[in-house]
Amino acid sequence: MWVKHAKRAAATVIIIAAVISLTAVLLWQDRPSLDAIDWPAPAVASAANPDVVTVTWLGVTTLLFDDGETQILIDGFFSRPSLADILLRRPVDNDAAAINYAMNEFRMRRLAAIIPLHSHFDHAMDVGAIANRSSASVLGSSSTAQIARGAGVPEDQITVVDGRTSFEFGNFKVTLLPIGHAPIGWRGSVPLDGVIDEPLIMPQAVSAWRMGGGFTVIIEHPQGTALIQGSAAYEKYGLKDIAADVVFLGVAQLGALGKDYSELYWQHTVTMTGAHTVYPVHFDDFTRPFGEIELPPRIIDNFEKTASWLDEFRRRWDSDTALLIPEFGKPIAIFLSSEPSSDPS
Repeated sequence: MWVKHAKRAAATVIIIAAVISLTAVLLWQDRPSLDAIDWPAPAVASAANPDVVTVTWLGVTTLLFDDGETQILIDGFFSRPSLADILLRRPVDNDAAAINYAMNEFRMRRLAAIIPLHSHFDHAMDVGAIANRSSASVLGSSSTAQIARGAGVPEDQITVVDGRTSFEFGNFKVTLLPIGHAPIGWRGSVPLDGVIDEPLIMPQAVSAWRMGGGFTVIIEHPQGTALIQGSAAYEKYGLKDIAADVVFLGVAQLGALGKDYSELYWQHTVTMTGAHTVYPVHFDDFTRPFGEIELPPRIIDNFEKTASWLDEFRRRWDSDTALLIPEFGKPIAIFLSSEPSSDPS
């Protein structure tokens, strides 16, 4: 008799496991489409006008600023560990082929600075490898410095930033303003908080990349000013003395923080700075290979809901501001016009 009961119990366990697995697969495949976001695409910069400042979005919050003479790279994340790597905490290494491809394809031959917004892997994983392929300075927290040191970057290329600090590279003035991380972890915590206190020598599990110190980055140029916010964090009136033409607005997990929080984030980041154009970033699934842009599953982060909130906030607080979706790998002349190609209302 006990054998029959054991067989039934085993069969029940197998059926339950199969149902759970199928449900997980279906939920993972349930993703919004970018086509459902009814915002105009930004105009691609013309090769006939090489003197304008362009920004090329390379997924997550990796942004390449270029004025034809000097390049500034925000973050540097090309290697893209897989979902299995992350969940199983498998050691990962820089993907040399992906890094070489990105630097060649997007002509990163005049890099002056690499600036991770904080030291999580999806922002700073490849900064050392990129610095070693260029003469660019790595600017960031002490944790970012340890990532660079682990890759063997010379000390004279590493600058630790502590407090509000400005730098000049060609016609660019770059200011780093310390800021925390959005509370998107368990019960309002910061995911992978803490610091990296020794050189991070790869391979490592992605949990080795700790948040460290975070920064809002202001990039000024004679043509205009851009503000980059990597995570959905804000400080009340923290940007009251900053005027920006363009905001690159980190929106990862913004929906989980709630509509009230999201509206305050908009007010203290977009309304406060008077920006005429907002580009959401960090809305894509960073477990996908470099260059493959997909939205995360709804169960993880529903960007369709977030986009509807941003539309509402724009209409309520900043009706003259354009909301545009950056397109992967296409340079945008961000300061040429403040008018969207059509009204996204």
